[in-house]
Parts: sequence; structure tokens; C-alpha cells
Amino acid sequence: MLTWIPVTIAAATFQTFRFMLQKVLSTVTLSPGGATFARFAYSAPFIIAGLAAYLFASGKSLPHLGGVFWGFALVGGLSQILATICVVALFKQRNFAVGITFKKTEVIQTALLGLVVLGDGISAWGWVAILLGLGAVLVLSRPPDATGAWWRHLTNLASRLGLGAGVLFAFSAVSYRGAALQLGDLPAVFRAAVTLASVVSLQTLLMVVWLAWREQGEITRVWRARRVAIWVGLTSLGGSFCWFWAFALQNAAYVKALGQVELLLSVLASILFFKEKISHREITGMALLILSILALGLAL
Repeated sequence: MLTWIPVTIAAATFQTFRFMLQKVLSTVTLSPGGATFARFAYSAPFIIAGLAAYLFASGKSLPHLGGVFWGFALVGGLSQILATICVVALFKQRNFAVGITFKKTEVIQTALLGLVVLGDGISAWGWVAILLGLGAVLVLSRPPDATGAWWRHLTNLASRLGLGAGVLFAFSAVSYRGAALQLGDLPAVFRAAVTLASVVSLQTLLMVVWLAWREQGEITRVWRARRVAIWVGLTSLGGSFCWFWAFALQNAAYVKALGQVELLLSVLASILFFKEKISHREITGMALLILSILALGLAL
């Protein structure tokens, strides 16, 4: 079945709108932590209510959620929280399209993680993809007004945030698929809903504790920003459900590879909505990364 293809495209579209809203919130109202929390706080009630309604209407009960499931959920949830904070903070350093492109290095980093952690082999096309991806990062890591040696720009804040987000999103994708697979042969949509409700509930609790401890008053500011923040939650709900559904249907590497359509959507958002200028260097870097992703797709 090819259901995972339109589901993945829908996920990338929802995610683009959600990041656009989070960029607005982090720029004028909330901290990166607050903008990240808004995503979970305003989506959790809808996710839990939807799952409860489904269980009531179908007469089904929740499947057993064992320790392995919660282990995957915890690793994936924490990774996604930290990755989202990195991306939202990155939007303050560079334009929207470059921020999303840095995030998309997750596809390349997933291949490298598979080699180091799992011993997965990498084909010739895979190495071509990785080298092109590294070239893209080198180009993108240099801000438009920067001077000095190219290697110094790999350690600037934008580069650290972008690469960090990529590896953290890679961990979350693999962990979410691992959690969904623990639910056996249940329908993919049901596995996605149970996994999503469990993870988002856990993430909301973790963020409440963190913000109450480290960013006092930020939870109140998230509530005051609810007119915009609720749309962050709703687009997050749509995007997360579609990602989890796709992960339940198909290998995470294939899903993430197709999800790179988000790059094109981010360029349109950067130019048409945020009225940001994209330099020739940034266009070159994004083009190199797209080529690396296409090469990786041939290697999968």
C-alpha cells in the first residue's frame, strides 16, 4: 500500500505551518521553551479526547503498554522536545528557510547514526549523499555577512542549533517507530493514535515541570498567547498524527526522505510570508542538500 506517501506529504505541510506559527511566537511573545510547550499543551487535549472517542465508539480498549514501549516513548519525546527548542531558537539566528534546511540534515545524520550505532552498511550512493550533505552544511553554516575561515562557522550558534536539531529529530523518528512496533499487529491508525497520545501526554508533563522550575511565568505567557498558540497545537496535532501514522506504515528512513518536501514549502513561506531575503549562498546550500537527499533516496 502507498498510503504512507500522501500521509507523509500531509505531515510535512502541517509541520511547515506549525513552525511558521512558532517562529512568530518566539519572535514577539514567547521563549523557545514556551513556543515548544505551546505545541504540546494545545494539542494534548484534542489528541486524548479523539482517542477516547474512538475507544468509546469502537468498544476497544487500550493495548498493553510495556516498559519497552515507554522507553522508546521517553527517548523519542525528550529528543523531539530538545530538537524543537533548537529549531525555534535557530529562527532567531537565520531566516525561516535556512532554519528548516538545517533541521533537514536529520536524514543524513540518521544514515550515519545507523552506521555507528547499529552497524548498518552504507552504499556508494549513500556516501555520495553524505558528502553532498556535508558540503551543504559547510555552505549554509556561513552567515551572509560573515568573514574569516570557513571552518570557524561550523561552531557558530546557528550551526550548532541546526545540526543538533537534526540528530535529535533522527533519534525521535527511530524511537517513535520503535514504540509503534511494540503494539503488534493492531491497525496502523490505532497504533499511531495510541503512541501519539502517550508521547504528547508525557511531553506536556515534562515541559510543565521544566518551565515551572527554570522559566517561571512562561506558562502564563503561553496561556495569554492562546489565540495564536492554539493553532500551533492544532497544526501540531495534524502533523504529529500523520508522522506517527506514516511511521507505523513504513520504514522511518523512507518517510523522512519523502518528508523533505518541507524544504520547498519552507522556501515559499520564507519569501511569501516572512518577506525574508535568501542569499545566493543559501540557495546553493539548500540545493546541495536537496541533491544529497535525492542521492540518499537512491541508496535506500
